[in-house]
Amino acid sequence: MKINKTKNKEFDTVSTFREIKEKISSEMAGMNFEQIKAYLAESSKKFTEQMQQQRTQ
Repeated sequence: MKINKTKNKEFDTVSTFREIKEKISSEMAGMNFEQIKAYLAESSKKFTEQMQQQRTQ
């Protein structure tokens, strides 16, 4: 009797990472260096705020 040791994936990390990269790439398309720096700074700020809110809940 063969035992199936594979688990059903509830979350596909590779697929999710690809989707995130494609989203960021499309949002940054056509931006110059200064715009990219501002985009990354704003994204980082939003992420930090979200993390702080989750910690206080």
